[in-house]
Amino acid sequence: MDFRREDIEDLAARVRGGELSSRELTQHALDRIDATNPEVGAFVAVDAERALAQADDIDARVAAGEETGPLAGIPIGVKDTEGAIGFRTTSGSLLFAEGDPATEDSVLVSRLRQAGCVIVGKVNTPELAWKADTDNRVFGRTGNPWSLDRSAGGSSGGSSAAVAAGMVPMATGSDGGGSLRIPGSLCGLTTMKPSLGRVPAGGPTPPGWADLSSKGVLVHTARESAYVLDAVIGPEPTDIRALPMPDESWRDAVENLHAPRRVIWSPTLGYAVVDPEIREVCEAAVRQLEARGTEVIVVDDVFDEDPAIPWLMLSLTANLRVVERAVAAGHGTWDDLDPALRSMLEWAKGTATPTTALESSDTAHALNLKLVELFHQAPLLLTPTVAGHTPVGSDYGLVNGVQDVAWVRFTYPFNLTRSPAGTVCAGFTGEGMPVGLQVVGPQHADVAVLRLLAVLEETLGVDHACRYEPAS
Repeated sequence: MDFRREDIEDLAARVRGGELSSRELTQHALDRIDATNPEVGAFVAVDAERALAQADDIDARVAAGEETGPLAGIPIGVKDTEGAIGFRTTSGSLLFAEGDPATEDSVLVSRLRQAGCVIVGKVNTPELAWKADTDNRVFGRTGNPWSLDRSAGGSSGGSSAAVAAGMVPMATGSDGGGSLRIPGSLCGLTTMKPSLGRVPAGGPTPPGWADLSSKGVLVHTARESAYVLDAVIGPEPTDIRALPMPDESWRDAVENLHAPRRVIWSPTLGYAVVDPEIREVCEAAVRQLEARGTEVIVVDDVFDEDPAIPWLMLSLTANLRVVERAVAAGHGTWDDLDPALRSMLEWAKGTATPTTALESSDTAHALNLKLVELFHQAPLLLTPTVAGHTPVGSDYGLVNGVQDVAWVRFTYPFNLTRSPAGTVCAGFTGEGMPVGLQVVGPQHADVAVLRLLAVLEETLGVDHACRYEPAS
């Protein structure tokens, strides 16, 4: 069995039908983690006994003819920024490394568990999900399974690496500035950032990044994304941003595909400097879509300027709140922080004014107005997912005291606008690293984005199986 070549929907159907046991799937995940995780560093906590007990319970329910859910028996990893019963939620920070294990699941994890998933363990994230490379002072670095010396992306890098390396077929993630799309792109996966509120983030604790971050999952294909998201989207009374249940099944919507009549292609969004090879791979993919009959409208200047600073101010002040509360509660000191993160938070603290958050929200409003006008020309926007090659190691620093976001400039604007957006593997660099093509849709047009991701997979003949195998 190879999770990289197995379809989640099919695996769950085989478990429900008694052809395959949940214990078999879970044991395979545990064995694969044992074999590959020492090199990759995706999982930071595993509870084999608890996972196998969950699997046995699902198998017993199947044998008794009971309902087991659409994701019956699927083993998953949970990003270490959200609660999963029995595991600490460290957020990759020394401030929370010795916290008590969670006594309840996050809303997303709870819905996945109710759908039949088996929680195997927690996967790595940069401290407080602050950057697009996954390493921290608690658990160390996560490598990219395509080339272990390179970044797996972030902040859902542990999730993307675990899926790309075949440890589990699915892992949870979140996206506050590209944290699903960036690691998905770098690890050769198709993933989707749903519209804000599609996957609820309710519960007793307010969401850390408020209006920026959307919950989601890392899987291999658009159809898997649609199938899994069907099980977790929908209203939640404790989330004031939660959206109603869509009228149609997202999984059904990615059947009977056809190329869209027209799309917009923007190679720079008007401000990004793109590596020539990355641009050429993406443009070659766009040309293949054009060959299927889609009219491609080139728009160089989608936005007037890079909205990095407004996005940074919102994300950093959100993390500043977390750190100040933790320190005040006696969970550690500022010296426990990643020095680069501490520098960023001190910059934000010294720069923010009482109106900063509202000014950043004003920017988000203006950006969305630009998109409303843009989508009069065509209903979907294509861009590169990242602007540069996959970084080697932790080659991700500060420029004049500000986080260097040069190579990830294409994702965070669409967190400010709350737009649905996804990424698909457009091809590979000369060094064999995946290159992502981003798809962005109008407000709440999640289905349109999913459909185009699926069309692009079909058009490009995407093979998601990563070549990584552990050293013998």
